[in-house]
Amino acid sequence: MKHRNKLIGAAIITALTLTAVATTAMADTTAHRHTTASEQDQLQALYKAAKAEGGKVTVYIGGDAPGQWNSLSQAFEQQFPDVKPHLVTDLSKYHDARIDNQLATGHLVADATILQTSQDFDRWKKDGDLLKYKPVGWDKVFANAKDKDGYFTGVFYGAFSYLVNNKEIPAKAGDFKGTDLLKPEYKNKLVLTYPNDDDAVLFGYQQIVDKYGWNYLAKLVAQNPKLIRGVPGSAAGVAGGDYLASIAVGGDARPNGTQVFSSTERFNSWTQRGAIFKQAPHKAGAKLFMSWMNSQNTQKNAIATWTGSVRKDVAPPAGLQPLASYKNTDPKAFAKFMSNRSEVERFRSQVELYFGQVKGVDPGDPDGSLGRTPGTF
Repeated sequence: MKHRNKLIGAAIITALTLTAVATTAMADTTAHRHTTASEQDQLQALYKAAKAEGGKVTVYIGGDAPGQWNSLSQAFEQQFPDVKPHLVTDLSKYHDARIDNQLATGHLVADATILQTSQDFDRWKKDGDLLKYKPVGWDKVFANAKDKDGYFTGVFYGAFSYLVNNKEIPAKAGDFKGTDLLKPEYKNKLVLTYPNDDDAVLFGYQQIVDKYGWNYLAKLVAQNPKLIRGVPGSAAGVAGGDYLASIAVGGDARPNGTQVFSSTERFNSWTQRGAIFKQAPHKAGAKLFMSWMNSQNTQKNAIATWTGSVRKDVAPPAGLQPLASYKNTDPKAFAKFMSNRSEVERFRSQVELYFGQVKGVDPGDPDGSLGRTPGTF
């Protein structure tokens, strides 16, 4: 799995670099080329400003494994060699606490952040902590993926559902449903990310409980699933063939598994939001990074290779339909769920009765080295 991630990362870096060079050199002979070249010109202007500022940017980005976003950092540095990025990866629920503490103590390290904790962006906007900034390509971003006032903008769409061994998928993949996992062949063959550890996973379980009731979880636990922290581990377990399925997660499950979207059940999709802080030490660097992330080139070659782009002019990954064509998901539902923290915690506490307290080290910071202010220059 680690080797495959390195290959994917290298492919992303190559695609981004080659496309950036090509779009700079080519004349604007088509509308597509005109859009891309125009965005590259805007990025070059932002690059100049970022260099003049000192050439630095720190971004706190949600993730489950150290180095998960190294390919983005490397691709950014290749295109803008005079700007040094610190991309600090950890679970979103730990990053938001760091940011809140840095704001409270007057020692803000994070210039920008990309997290799944959508409720934080609404709160930071209300409290006046965010910089109003519409990145390059903002007009091309779907309305449900950005703040109408321009204080935060989605970077990608996440989608969590079932990961299933290829041999267990029905002839019509959409016929797969949660109750299939209660069959005898799944006994001791399920790998599940603790739902009480990750709110995006938790919301997927709420949708399952809404459909099948709490007794479903009791039967699921009776299947003796392997419980782990972090989504990549669940994907790797199915990909390697050691386990037959996982629930309410995403990721590359090849060669042995596939992500399955049931046609009879709802699944969680959401916008991973990004924003710049008003008191960011490196505002110009943050503007460059966030605009680069939302540019057509990056969305096409670094985002749409594995998940849904937030831009209208970038096609979804091969084999997937545009998110709007799936009638059993609503990208705004997760943000609504996240905004009611008392309900989230009430549901989490009940789920914990079935799966127990979360055990294991933080998958994003396994050696506990990040501390309160990682990414300081």
